[in-house]
Amino acid sequence: MAKEYARTQRVADHLQRELATLIQQEIRDPRVGMVSITAVDVSRDMGYARVYLTRLGSESSEEAEEAITALNKAAGFLRSQLSRSSTMRSVPQLRFYFDSSVGRGRALEDLIDRATDSDKALGIRGANAAESE
Repeated sequence: MAKEYARTQRVADHLQRELATLIQQEIRDPRVGMVSITAVDVSRDMGYARVYLTRLGSESSEEAEEAITALNKAAGFLRSQLSRSSTMRSVPQLRFYFDSSVGRGRALEDLIDRATDSDKALGIRGANAAESE
């Protein structure tokens, strides 16, 4: 079972690298814009792949909807290009989704920054600063 997981992970990593290159070089649709492939999840039977992406300037899935729609329409073309450049017996069907984890991470980082700034303004020292004295 561990080998199967390793294989799906290797396929996902390969698809992520290849799709990033293909989208950058082959897709000419202006709706796509600057996208970054953040993750690929491949099903256990290698039949389907969920491709997660972010788009420059898009903070929500609604803002990136055009790019996702364009990429889902180009999924067949991308799949055929992958089959030409790959030695895989069969290439999974591709489905594109917006990755909201990057935006959530930025929001959490902002919350942490605001909390530390307010602590500094109130003169509260962190636990590590108190221990060092």
